Amino acid sequence: MTDVLRRGRASLAFSFLVQGVAFALLVTRIPAIQNRYGVSDALLPAFLAAVPVLAGVGSVTTERLVKRVPPSRLLRWSQPVVLLALLGVGAGERMVELGVALAAFGLAVGVLDASMNMLGVSLQRSYGRSIMLSFHAAYSLGGIVGASLAWVGAHWQLALWVSYLPVVLVLLPAVLVGSRWYVDDRGAASVAEDQAGEGGAVVFKWLLPLCLVMTVAYIGDSTVSNWSAKYLQDVLGSSEQMATVPFNVYMVTTLLGRAIGDFGVRRFGAVAVVRGGALVAAGGFAVVAAAPGAWVGMLGFTLLGLGLCVLVPQTFAAAGRLFPGASDAAVARLNVFNYVGFLVGSPLVGALGDLWSYRGAMLVPMVLVLVTLVYARSFEAQPDRYGGGHERPRTADVGRGSNGL
Repeated sequence: MTDVLRRGRASLAFSFLVQGVAFALLVTRIPAIQNRYGVSDALLPAFLAAVPVLAGVGSVTTERLVKRVPPSRLLRWSQPVVLLALLGVGAGERMVELGVALAAFGLAVGVLDASMNMLGVSLQRSYGRSIMLSFHAAYSLGGIVGASLAWVGAHWQLALWVSYLPVVLVLLPAVLVGSRWYVDDRGAASVAEDQAGEGGAVVFKWLLPLCLVMTVAYIGDSTVSNWSAKYLQDVLGSSEQMATVPFNVYMVTTLLGRAIGDFGVRRFGAVAVVRGGALVAAGGFAVVAAAPGAWVGMLGFTLLGLGLCVLVPQTFAAAGRLFPGASDAAVARLNVFNYVGFLVGSPLVGALGDLWSYRGAMLVPMVLVLVTLVYARSFEAQPDRYGGGHERPRTADVGRGSNGL
């Protein structure tokens, strides 16, 4: 069984990496996509917003599908759709073709993200120790690889389909082969469901704190993704070349933080790691807002990578602990708030920057990240989901005690 789990972990980590590559290849080539299809600046936000909205639909659909179809099967077939949709974005010529490709990409990404994290939570339960951060570290590594490949394509002025085709030709058969070793720990999930009894259902008011943390984490992440270059160049006066560096630094520090984060969780516990990450991230936003120049701003974005990197993986893991008998449903619902944060973050900072100042706008995600401290107890190994005045159900909550990770 140990060999089965190890192969399952390796194959799932590879899927996270491939998803990081695909997503980075899409978002880093948005200007090229806009030029290829002649999408106006006014229409571009609608196209970009459609992807996370449809991804949310895909995630909600996944919650229903996993009642009949194992998450491993959903992941096995949604990942090729994501890769083919990416190729479709690069190969199309008319705006309607772009719309169809982005719609397929968004829906498939929702299914993919939800099913990947379902399998990650399930594997972590089987391992009996924290491994969730390692999967998201693989995603960060994939993002770095994808961004690097996108830079090569832009540098050599390659057509989008020329940039995307070799990647799809290599990764598509690789993920299909790797999918043979996915591990659906359905046996453990069934035991947990039997133990949880009535307490095994997902109750939204108990999941809500984690949903808020997920939203805040992605507001912070989208702020860095969408505004770091503009902030460094327009506010801190850096060169155009230097303005491209903060996002790369952010991705590298995110990778490093996630690579060692599981050790921190095992040593200090999830609550301490999440609290530390929130404080570091808030400090990063404060440094960015107060930075007198570009180099200090770079330091702030570095701190953001180290702080934000732990929040999302630990939020998924906490959902699995909170609802051991319904972890798939909890992960699917929680995953929707990934896209809520992505949709809210960039427009929020842009609007505040235009109405107030971009320095002041950076203080808003700083305050939101600090809200995580209020809900840190939700990340306990055996969270008191009936605390805070909630009435304990008549059925004993026996599902929590034997499934702490």
